[in-house]
Amino acid sequence: KGITFAMKYSLVAIVAAASAEAAMGFAPVAPASRSGVLALRAQDAQVSRRGVIATFGAGAVLGLPGAASAALKPCPADSKNCWSAEGPAKNVVPKWSFPAGMSQKDALAGLKEVLDAYPKDGQGGVDLGGWSIAEEKDGYVRYEFKSGLGNFAKFFNGNKPFVDDFELEVGDGFASIRSASRVGASDFSVNAKRINYIAASLKAKGWNAEGVKA
Repeated sequence: KGITFAMKYSLVAIVAAASAEAAMGFAPVAPASRSGVLALRAQDAQVSRRGVIATFGAGAVLGLPGAASAALKPCPADSKNCWSAEGPAKNVVPKWSFPAGMSQKDALAGLKEVLDAYPKDGQGGVDLGGWSIAEEKDGYVRYEFKSGLGNFAKFFNGNKPFVDDFELEVGDGFASIRSASRVGASDFSVNAKRINYIAASLKAKGWNAEGVKA
């Protein structure tokens, strides 16, 4: 009794905001009041994290533009040994567009063909320890590239080669990548040289694949 439209709207807005926060893992959804005409069933007020993200996307829940990659992460802030399609701005790798009419399946096969041709003994003085596929699933592949055993590896990495992770994910019309060193504060442009070599190989196959500044 005496409940105005504005009060009802405010309550709905509060419940929706709390549900969105819970969906993104920020806070649990508090049970809605059960008194009088404002009683709401808890199961109706709560929105599952999986349901919100699957239906609207994380960006929609928070009002952010664009859709983030399902697998690739942004580089850490101020990183000097990481490049990613997910940014931040100074570390971003433009997404690589494959030729019109090419399917995602064929695009992934083409990417793997280029990477399979990457010299096992390295190129441009980088990746002298070779590479291998570490993980592969549903349009996503992660490679491990290794440096040679030089003085840096002997003194700073327990006489083991440094390992970089090169990840790729194929979407609708484009591929996203991330290349990053696991340890250290710098990489002496190793990741950039790797990215640019692969981008040049894809360009030769008709892709629109831009490199980065080494």
